[in-house]
Amino acid sequence: MTQTIDPMAAYAALVGPDGPFEMVVEDVRGVQLPIYRNRRRALHELLAESLQHGDRTYIATADRSITFTEHAANVSSLAKALAEDHGITKGDRVIIDAANTIEWIETFWAVASLGAITVAFNAWWAPREIEHALALTTPKLAIADAKRAADLAAFDVPVLNLESDIPRLRTAHPDAPLPSADVAEDDPACIIFTSGTSGAPKGATHSHRNLLAVVEYHRMNDALIAAFGNPMDPRDRSYLMVSPLFHIASLHNLAIPRLATGSKVALHTGAFDVERIYALIEQEKVTNWGAVPTMTSRMLAADVADKYDLSSLTAFSLASAPSSEALKQKLRENLPFATALVDSYGLTETSTGVSAATPIDLAEAPGTVGRPTYGVQVEIRDPLGRPLPVGEEGEVCVRSCYNMLGYWENPEATESSIREDLWLHTGDLGALDEQGRLRLSSRRSDLIIRGGENVYPVEVEHALAEHPDVVECMVYGVASEDLGQEVLAVVVHGATVPSEESLAEFLRGQLAYYKVPAHWRLTTEPLPRNATGKVNRAQVAAG
Repeated sequence: MTQTIDPMAAYAALVGPDGPFEMVVEDVRGVQLPIYRNRRRALHELLAESLQHGDRTYIATADRSITFTEHAANVSSLAKALAEDHGITKGDRVIIDAANTIEWIETFWAVASLGAITVAFNAWWAPREIEHALALTTPKLAIADAKRAADLAAFDVPVLNLESDIPRLRTAHPDAPLPSADVAEDDPACIIFTSGTSGAPKGATHSHRNLLAVVEYHRMNDALIAAFGNPMDPRDRSYLMVSPLFHIASLHNLAIPRLATGSKVALHTGAFDVERIYALIEQEKVTNWGAVPTMTSRMLAADVADKYDLSSLTAFSLASAPSSEALKQKLRENLPFATALVDSYGLTETSTGVSAATPIDLAEAPGTVGRPTYGVQVEIRDPLGRPLPVGEEGEVCVRSCYNMLGYWENPEATESSIREDLWLHTGDLGALDEQGRLRLSSRRSDLIIRGGENVYPVEVEHALAEHPDVVECMVYGVASEDLGQEVLAVVVHGATVPSEESLAEFLRGQLAYYKVPAHWRLTTEPLPRNATGKVNRAQVAAG
């Protein structure tokens, strides 16, 4: 006899009164906020609990792997070395500046378990961005791979090499106890940078509460899948990591929760390469992958999926950047693992997705980014901050236990974004439909999203304006089939006409490569302005 599962009853059993993922209203930083009742209070608790997963694989690359037991021992040794040899203690900032590796993740857990704060540097930054972030966070120590250690050498900060020092330190104290620190839930644990609307990167500061709430959300999803009849043990799932660890998609929503759930992280190292990634999916029997649209465009162009056994990959999602309906349909038609496609919307500031769209949502309402994530409150507000009714467009405002504490050492930016009762004003425009689904009409109107990386025009404009031949300039995004968007700069010059290459070279020393314009318009005509003296961006972009 076929058993019929009532989805609502299954969900209610998990999140209802006395359910394992019930939320209760408690005081959080002076505001009554829904939070998980059955929650951990500090990240080091997850490290201790991970020992129950024993000899299962926590992280696997194409040529290396590490079990949960080995990981805990390595982290314990490394934490002892950081504390005793380098004086790292609660509240100290420790930079990680490196490409994705097993050592990156081990270093994060060692820092977090000591109660120190991981400062995740964008590994593509130029010296000017590095200098800004160092001055902002005043770190006690930096841990970097060889390439980035060379970039840090010009600055006054002690540096450990991720490729030589960390392997030595993680085995230096084989009998070290599991590290722990007396931290409060709202103590900061991690700083992730987001491009600044005011011209410099801002450090979104996430607390132990934030990261542990994300873990509970992922645990709940695993439990919900099981309740709906999926017989797979969550520990048998394998999650592909391709995006950088200095993004919330990889750190907050993959590396951290998988330590808690006992699942495997299949870690791709090196540059994005479709065939190497497919080979890793086959080798590690990857079941879940969240990709950015640029990756999927390159997968379609490569057309090599039939060379590999990708049958294990049954959960595939899009995130980090908007994707067109045309792209989604191409994926469904050409990639066997993309038939049940899901989409989502989130920000660095929210630690995890604000909303998620199921295949049913996308079929019923193409273009939606779905319903709010469990525990997330969403309101659409007018310019005066007043909630708007269903169907009306306004600013997307978000409140939850996942939202960041604020921007590190930037009270003005924090007060601008986090306002009354801890509501985060995203700057994105959208509307809610009758079913509670969110649709975005624009994301921070001037924001350029190139290959999943945010580029704020004002940051590029400020750097470009320092060039001696630039009188004024404006930067905006143009469509790109491969990257989603690319950066275009309109430059008004004086008597000396700069070359496009000289302008690009000038910026390469100040900005990450993806922020440097790929397209240029050079002119002597002043930029059009409105009555208040602001550049008419729409008119410039129109041509």
